[in-house]
Amino acid sequence: RGELHRGEKTGEEEKEKENLSLTCVKYYKMRLVKTERKLNIPDGVTVKMNGRYVSVTGPRGELHRDFNHIAKIDLHHDKENNTIVAAMYFPTSKITSALRTTCSHISNMFDGVLYGYEYKMRAVYAHFPININIDEKKGDMVEIRNFLGEKRPRKCKMLPGVKAERSSDVKDQIVLTGNDIDNVSKSCALIHDSCLVKKKDIRKFLDGMYVSEKRVMKPEDE
Repeated sequence: RGELHRGEKTGEEEKEKENLSLTCVKYYKMRLVKTERKLNIPDGVTVKMNGRYVSVTGPRGELHRDFNHIAKIDLHHDKENNTIVAAMYFPTSKITSALRTTCSHISNMFDGVLYGYEYKMRAVYAHFPININIDEKKGDMVEIRNFLGEKRPRKCKMLPGVKAERSSDVKDQIVLTGNDIDNVSKSCALIHDSCLVKKKDIRKFLDGMYVSEKRVMKPEDE
């Protein structure tokens, strides 16, 4: 059968050791049963909920948002504590990230109906001055002319609830205000995208309309 020196192991013993090591590596991760976040409703704001459809009413108006596209989320209006409770049961780590996003959207709705949002845009040009025309009555249309010397006018229709006006103290600046942060920011994007430089080096030709400031229009006392 051959000689077996001290300290040496047979093939069967080595296989048993490998099997033991494999069984030791296996482990099971516990699933998260429930995770939730609570959002306090500020004074002067009324909330109505129908499933995942949220309506918020405040001094500046009313906003609606539908969260049916978010999976596994449960929205509940706790009227006793005046809070909104967002919960998820047995979520994965990827789905859990949508919980905070939902609360952030609702919080932005609170700020919109209470104070509103303000975005400021500046016209940047090196040689050809950009001419900006705004409908003073409605403020829902922004017309840009003479961009890089082009004769083609660029017209940008503001999204619902957004009003544009010319700044009174700063040259070549417009101010966009509204309750819905999505519509205000998207209206700024429409203006910015209408003045993109084509077929030139954008590091050299920096002409265009750019967002210079954005804020929640809270009173100075707060």
